[in-house]
Amino acid sequence: MGQDQHAVGNFEKSVYEVPRLSKPFLIDADWNKSEWKKTPTLVIDKYMGKIPDFKPGVEAKMMYDDENVYVIFRVKDKYVRSVVQDYNGNVSADACVEFFFAPDIALPDEYFNLEVNAGGTPLIFYVTKPWTGFNKLNIEDIRQIEIAHSLPARIDPEISEPVTWTLEYRVPLSLLRKFSKVSTPAPGVRWKANFYKTASSTSNPHWITWSHVDKPQPDFHLPQFFGTLIFK
Repeated sequence: MGQDQHAVGNFEKSVYEVPRLSKPFLIDADWNKSEWKKTPTLVIDKYMGKIPDFKPGVEAKMMYDDENVYVIFRVKDKYVRSVVQDYNGNVSADACVEFFFAPDIALPDEYFNLEVNAGGTPLIFYVTKPWTGFNKLNIEDIRQIEIAHSLPARIDPEISEPVTWTLEYRVPLSLLRKFSKVSTPAPGVRWKANFYKTASSTSNPHWITWSHVDKPQPDFHLPQFFGTLIFK
Protein backbone atom coordinates (compact mmCIF):
# COMPACT_ATOMS: atom_id res chain seq x y z
CA MET A 1 0.00 0.00 0.00
CA GLY A 2 2.82 2.44 0.82
CA GLN A 3 1.12 5.82 1.06
CA ASP A 4 -2.65 6.06 1.34
CA GLN A 5 -5.36 8.42 2.54
CA HIS A 6 -8.40 7.98 4.76
CA ALA A 7 -11.15 10.51 5.27
CA VAL A 8 -11.64 12.23 8.62
CA GLY A 9 -14.31 14.92 8.62
CA ASN A 10 -13.87 17.10 5.53
CA PHE A 11 -10.19 16.35 4.95
CA GLU A 12 -7.84 13.45 4.42
CA LYS A 13 -5.35 12.11 6.93
CA SER A 14 -2.38 10.46 5.30
CA VAL A 15 -1.20 6.91 5.96
CA TYR A 16 2.29 5.54 5.26
CA GLU A 17 3.53 1.96 5.59
CA VAL A 18 7.06 1.84 7.03
CA PRO A 19 9.11 -1.15 5.85
CA ARG A 20 11.67 -2.94 7.99
CA LEU A 21 15.34 -2.51 7.16
CA SER A 22 17.14 -5.83 6.76
CA LYS A 23 20.61 -4.62 7.78
CA PRO A 24 22.29 -1.32 8.79
CA PHE A 25 23.49 1.04 6.07
CA LEU A 26 25.63 4.12 5.67
CA ILE A 27 23.89 7.42 6.45
CA ASP A 28 25.11 9.52 3.52
CA ALA A 29 22.05 11.38 2.11
CA ASP A 30 22.03 9.22 -1.03
CA TRP A 31 18.41 9.02 -2.14
CA ASN A 32 19.30 6.52 -4.87
CA LYS A 33 21.15 3.91 -2.82
CA SER A 34 19.85 0.38 -3.02
CA GLU A 35 18.38 0.23 0.49
CA TRP A 36 15.86 2.98 -0.34
CA LYS A 37 14.93 1.85 -3.86
CA LYS A 38 12.00 -0.39 -2.89
CA THR A 39 10.79 1.87 -0.07
CA PRO A 40 7.52 3.71 -0.81
CA THR A 41 7.72 7.47 -1.25
CA LEU A 42 5.46 9.95 0.56
CA VAL A 43 4.81 13.35 -0.97
CA ILE A 44 4.71 16.59 1.02
CA ASP A 45 2.48 18.83 -1.09
CA LYS A 46 -0.33 20.37 0.99
CA TYR A 47 0.11 24.10 1.61
CA MET A 48 -0.67 26.20 4.65
CA GLY A 49 -0.83 29.98 4.41
CA LYS A 50 0.03 31.82 1.22
CA ILE A 51 0.98 29.55 -1.67
CA PRO A 52 4.45 30.59 -2.93
CA ASP A 53 5.31 31.57 -6.47
CA PHE A 54 7.69 28.62 -6.65
CA LYS A 55 6.44 25.30 -5.28
CA PRO A 56 9.22 22.95 -4.13
CA GLY A 57 8.91 19.25 -4.90
CA VAL A 58 9.28 17.45 -1.57
CA GLU A 59 9.42 13.69 -0.95
CA ALA A 60 10.40 11.50 1.97
CA LYS A 61 10.88 7.84 2.83
CA MET A 62 11.13 6.00 6.15
CA MET A 63 12.37 2.63 7.44
CA TYR A 64 13.04 1.01 10.82
CA ASP A 65 14.97 -1.75 12.53
CA ASP A 66 15.16 -3.03 16.11
CA GLU A 67 17.10 0.00 17.35
CA ASN A 68 16.39 2.96 15.05
CA VAL A 69 14.07 4.76 12.70
CA TYR A 70 15.50 6.14 9.45
CA VAL A 71 14.21 9.05 7.36
CA ILE A 72 15.38 10.54 4.06
CA PHE A 73 14.07 13.64 2.27
CA ARG A 74 14.57 14.83 -1.31
CA VAL A 75 13.73 18.44 -2.15
CA LYS A 76 13.62 19.90 -5.67
CA ASP A 77 14.02 23.50 -4.64
CA LYS A 78 14.94 27.10 -5.44
CA TYR A 79 15.72 30.11 -3.23
CA VAL A 80 17.59 27.94 -0.73
CA ARG A 81 19.17 29.71 2.24
CA SER A 82 20.48 27.98 5.38
CA VAL A 83 22.46 29.97 7.96
CA VAL A 84 21.49 28.63 11.41
CA GLN A 85 24.27 26.41 12.77
CA ASP A 86 23.43 26.24 16.48
CA TYR A 87 21.62 23.14 17.72
CA ASN A 88 18.01 23.98 18.65
CA GLY A 89 18.32 27.27 16.78
CA ASN A 90 15.61 28.72 14.55
CA VAL A 91 16.21 26.26 11.73
CA SER A 92 12.67 26.58 10.35
CA ALA A 93 13.53 30.08 9.12
CA ASP A 94 15.94 28.38 6.72
CA ALA A 95 15.19 25.84 4.01
CA CYS A 96 14.09 23.09 6.39
CA VAL A 97 12.43 19.66 6.49
CA GLU A 98 10.60 18.47 9.59
CA PHE A 99 9.32 15.22 11.09
CA PHE A 100 6.82 15.44 13.95
CA PHE A 101 5.96 12.07 15.49
CA ALA A 102 4.16 10.62 18.51
CA PRO A 103 5.89 7.32 19.33
CA ASP A 104 3.59 6.32 22.20
CA ILE A 105 0.32 5.04 20.79
CA ALA A 106 -1.37 5.77 24.14
CA LEU A 107 -0.40 9.47 23.96
CA PRO A 108 -0.95 10.59 20.35
CA ASP A 109 -0.88 14.28 21.31
CA GLU A 110 2.62 14.13 22.83
CA TYR A 111 5.31 14.17 20.20
CA PHE A 112 8.85 14.94 19.11
CA ASN A 113 9.45 17.66 16.55
CA LEU A 114 12.67 17.00 14.66
CA GLU A 115 13.53 19.90 12.36
CA VAL A 116 16.70 19.95 10.25
CA ASN A 117 17.76 22.69 7.88
CA ALA A 118 19.37 22.09 4.51
CA GLY A 119 22.81 22.46 6.11
CA GLY A 120 22.16 19.60 8.53
CA THR A 121 21.60 21.62 11.73
CA PRO A 122 18.91 20.03 13.92
CA LEU A 123 16.33 21.14 16.44
CA ILE A 124 14.42 18.58 18.47
CA PHE A 125 11.97 19.03 21.36
CA TYR A 126 9.65 16.63 23.12
CA VAL A 127 6.28 18.38 23.24
CA THR A 128 3.74 17.51 25.91
CA LYS A 129 1.47 20.42 24.99
CA PRO A 130 1.74 22.48 21.79
CA TRP A 131 3.45 25.86 22.29
CA THR A 132 3.67 25.55 26.09
CA GLY A 133 5.09 22.12 26.95
CA PHE A 134 8.38 22.16 25.03
CA ASN A 135 11.19 20.04 26.48
CA LYS A 136 14.47 20.71 24.69
CA LEU A 137 16.88 17.86 24.15
CA ASN A 138 20.43 18.82 25.07
CA ILE A 139 23.39 18.80 22.71
CA GLU A 140 24.69 15.45 23.94
CA ASP A 141 21.32 13.86 23.23
CA ILE A 142 20.97 15.49 19.82
CA ARG A 143 24.39 14.26 18.75
CA GLN A 144 23.06 10.71 18.97
CA ILE A 145 21.03 11.47 15.83
CA GLU A 146 23.22 10.71 12.83
CA ILE A 147 22.57 13.25 10.05
CA ALA A 148 23.89 13.50 6.49
CA HIS A 149 23.15 16.34 4.04
CA SER A 150 24.03 16.98 0.42
CA LEU A 151 24.45 20.78 0.65
CA PRO A 152 27.10 22.72 2.60
CA ALA A 153 26.57 23.42 6.30
CA ARG A 154 26.01 27.11 5.53
CA ILE A 155 24.24 28.41 2.43
CA ASP A 156 24.47 32.17 2.06
CA PRO A 157 23.87 33.92 -0.26
CA GLU A 158 20.66 32.19 -1.22
CA ILE A 159 20.74 29.69 -4.09
CA SER A 160 18.17 31.17 -6.46
CA GLU A 161 18.50 28.66 -9.30
CA PRO A 162 16.99 25.15 -9.25
CA VAL A 163 18.79 22.75 -6.92
CA THR A 164 17.95 19.30 -5.59
CA TRP A 165 19.06 18.58 -2.05
CA THR A 166 18.77 15.56 0.21
CA LEU A 167 18.86 14.98 3.93
CA GLU A 168 19.01 11.64 5.75
CA TYR A 169 19.10 10.67 9.43
CA ARG A 170 19.04 7.81 11.88
CA VAL A 171 17.18 8.31 15.18
CA PRO A 172 17.94 5.80 17.96
CA LEU A 173 14.89 4.49 19.79
CA SER A 174 16.98 4.55 22.98
CA LEU A 175 17.15 8.35 22.68
CA LEU A 176 13.37 8.64 22.37
CA ARG A 177 12.87 6.41 25.43
CA LYS A 178 14.70 8.95 27.59
CA PHE A 179 11.75 11.33 27.16
CA SER A 180 8.73 9.25 26.19
CA LYS A 181 7.30 5.78 26.28
CA VAL A 182 7.80 4.26 22.84
CA SER A 183 5.53 1.80 21.08
CA THR A 184 8.43 -0.24 19.69
CA PRO A 185 8.24 -0.48 15.90
CA ALA A 186 7.12 -3.94 14.80
CA PRO A 187 4.59 -5.27 12.29
CA GLY A 188 1.20 -3.70 12.99
CA VAL A 189 2.43 -1.01 15.41
CA ARG A 190 1.22 2.51 14.60
CA TRP A 191 2.61 5.95 15.33
CA LYS A 192 0.98 9.30 14.60
CA ALA A 193 3.12 11.70 12.57
CA ASN A 194 3.39 14.48 10.02
CA PHE A 195 6.14 15.59 7.68
CA TYR A 196 6.73 19.20 6.71
CA LYS A 197 8.79 21.54 4.55
CA THR A 198 9.28 25.21 5.33
CA ALA A 199 11.56 28.15 4.58
CA SER A 200 9.89 31.01 6.41
CA SER A 201 12.67 33.61 6.14
CA THR A 202 13.80 33.00 2.58
CA SER A 203 12.69 34.98 -0.46
CA ASN A 204 10.17 32.20 -1.21
CA PRO A 205 8.46 31.53 2.16
CA HIS A 206 6.22 28.48 2.36
CA TRP A 207 4.72 25.95 4.77
CA ILE A 208 3.96 22.51 3.31
CA THR A 209 2.53 19.39 5.00
CA TRP A 210 2.16 15.69 4.23
CA SER A 211 -1.07 15.08 6.16
CA HIS A 212 -3.56 17.90 5.62
CA VAL A 213 -3.81 20.49 8.40
CA ASP A 214 -7.18 22.24 8.49
CA LYS A 215 -6.05 25.71 9.55
CA PRO A 216 -5.49 28.78 7.36
CA GLN A 217 -2.51 30.16 9.26
CA PRO A 218 0.69 28.09 9.26
CA ASP A 219 1.00 26.00 12.43
CA PHE A 220 2.71 22.62 12.47
CA HIS A 221 2.02 22.00 16.17
CA LEU A 222 -1.44 20.52 15.65
CA PRO A 223 -1.17 16.81 16.46
CA GLN A 224 -4.89 16.28 15.89
CA PHE A 225 -4.09 16.43 12.16
CA PHE A 226 -1.17 13.97 12.22
CA GLY A 227 -1.34 11.10 9.78
CA THR A 228 -0.55 7.47 10.62
CA LEU A 229 2.65 5.46 10.26
CA ILE A 230 2.05 1.69 10.08
CA PHE A 231 5.14 -0.42 10.64
CA LYS A 232 5.31 -3.47 8.40
